[in-house]
Order: sequence, then C-alpha cells, then structure tokens
Amino acid sequence: MYQVTRTIFNEEHELFRQSVRDFIAKEIIPNNADWEKSKMVSRESWKKLGDNGFLCLQASETYGGMGIQDFRFNAIFIEELGLSGCSGPAIGYPLHSDIVFPYIQHYGTEAAKSKYIPGMVSGDLIGAIAMTEPGAGSDLQAIRSTAEDKGDHYLINGSKTFITNGFLCDIAVVAAKTDPTKGAKGISLFIVDKDMDGFSKGVPFEKVGLHAQDTCELFFEDVKVPKENLLGKVGEGFKYLMTELAQERLIVALAAVALAESTFLSTIEYVKNRAAFGKMVSDFQNTRFKLAEMGAKLEQGRIYVDHLVMLHNDKKVDGAMASSAKYLMSELQCNVSDECVQLHGGYGYMWDYAVARAFADARVQRIYAGTNEIMKELIARKILG
Repeated sequence: MYQVTRTIFNEEHELFRQSVRDFIAKEIIPNNADWEKSKMVSRESWKKLGDNGFLCLQASETYGGMGIQDFRFNAIFIEELGLSGCSGPAIGYPLHSDIVFPYIQHYGTEAAKSKYIPGMVSGDLIGAIAMTEPGAGSDLQAIRSTAEDKGDHYLINGSKTFITNGFLCDIAVVAAKTDPTKGAKGISLFIVDKDMDGFSKGVPFEKVGLHAQDTCELFFEDVKVPKENLLGKVGEGFKYLMTELAQERLIVALAAVALAESTFLSTIEYVKNRAAFGKMVSDFQNTRFKLAEMGAKLEQGRIYVDHLVMLHNDKKVDGAMASSAKYLMSELQCNVSDECVQLHGGYGYMWDYAVARAFADARVQRIYAGTNEIMKELIARKILG
C-alpha cells in the first residue's frame, strides 16, 4: 500500500484534516460532476466553506477569521482537495484564500480590509486575481491595462484573460500600469469589485480540463476605483507580485502532488481488479515496475513539499525554491497522469473514467502561475547569481 510517513503534522492538524475530509466527502465530491457540466462550482459551496471556517484561515478575528498563522493547516486543506480528485475545486478555493486574500491582508488599507475580508471569510465574496492579459502572460511587465490617477480615484481601462474564479468573482486584485513609461516600476495593484460601473466579465471558457473551474476574461472600461482600493504604494505592484508569487507557486506544487497521488491510488485499485490475458493487470511486470517508479517519485515529492511547507512557516521559502517546487511537482503530476492513462488501456481515454479527466486537468499546471519555462529561468538566475 502506498503510504508516505509524515512527520510535520500533530494531533490538532489531523483533527482538522478529518473535518476537511468529511466536508469534502459530503459537500464537494457528490456535486463535482454537476459543477463540471456547469463550468463552475456553486455559490452555495462557497458559503458552506465559510460556515465551516475553511476560507482565509489567516484572517484575524477582527474580520471574522480564526487568525491561524500555521500554514500547515492551509496545506492540509489543499492536500485533501487534491486527494479527492476534484481538480477544479482544488484550484479555485485555495486561490481565493491563499493567493487573493494575502494581497488584501498584507497591502490593503484598513477601509479595504474592513470592507472585503469579512465577506471573503464567510464565502459571500469570491476573490480572483487579474494579472494575465491577451498579450502578456508570464511577462507581467508587458501588461497594458492602465490606472489613471484622477485625484480622488483611479480610472482603470484594459482587459484580463484566463482568470481563475473570474466568472463568479465579486472582487478581483487587478494589476495595472499607473505609469506606462516605467516598466515594472510603473505597475500598481487595485481591488476592483463587481458593482463598479464599467467592470464586466466574459462567458466561461471552453477549456480542455478543469471543467468545474470558472475561467473567463475580465473587462475594464473607465472603471472608477476609490483611492482606498489601492494596494500598498503606487508603483510597488510588481514587487508585491514577486513577493506573493512564492506562496502561489508553492500552492500549485501542493495541489499537484496531491492530485497526482489521487490518480495513482485510483490506478492501483484499477490494475488490481482488471484482468487481461488470464491474470490481473497488476501481475504484469511492466505494471509493477511502472507503479514502483511512480510511487518512489511521489514519495520523494511528498517529502519535498512537506519540507517546503515547514520552511514557509518560517518565511524561508524564496522565489527560486517555490519555482523549483512548482516546476517539479507539476511535471510529476503530468507524468503520473499520463502513465496512469496507459495502465488503464482504452478505458483510460474514456471521459467517464476519472483518470481521463485527471489527465486533461493536469496539463495546465505546467502553464499557469508562470510557465515551467519561466520557472527554470528563475531557478537558473539563483544558481548563476
């Protein structure tokens, strides 16, 4: 039986894990097929997550949160979502809590925190982050959206694409140029909410995978954003993005290894119960060797990300380390899903089988949060100095 010895969690963590696992079994797994057809999770699910205290774990009690400062709890939530095999929820929920929320927590004005964080904790407000543009993917310095200072407000114009949680979002952290002549130093971040005139959304994309995840374009036409919705200082946005992207990439790595484990575990059960040429598929040497290879790599990956979670608790994970984790674990997820499809034979190519959906869902992990080619460039910069 595949099982990795874990040393970073205590009894309190495991009690939390069981509560997350029970919630997922009751509220997420039974609904995931319908969500895939709808191209998004339900708003009701967000409210139930909030009611159970699973959103924005680091939010202080002042804003209705629990003020948990131990990132291991976040890791457990991400891991259990991944182990459920529900790829869309495994991406969308953590993005809200562990990617969008930290920008508001770390850089928001008191007015913005008071206005938005309680709703993010309760699930009444769904968050997205809007960086990528049609002509600017991993190259954030090339964004063309603008935010013009009008004295008592900013006027934002532009568009964003491939935005996770985009269709359902109530608020979005938006990167825009406050000074297009200054490159990276001309980028600032703003909170835009759905009630602001000029903010609109496209229809959810027809994606290859992640069908339960709403992904769409966002459009900004003379959107009037109050000054208190500026995050941090003018022109500091690119620096904030580079700081927070380390956690984002660690989250992708955590989700990737858990989703890969889910696919691996279901494949073990399949080959043990599927007959071919008069014996179980698990009895063939090729099957056993493939499982051994994947099991060894997954164990290595799990231990690696556990180590990074502990380093992140001590604020010791830098951008290159997170890039390494994102690169290695997303590649591992893609490789495992591919091998597992092969072990299923023709059934692995049937959409009714979870392994086929896992294969389709995995591919984008090597693209978003910075392509793996960019990850390697960032890793190389640290190596070469």
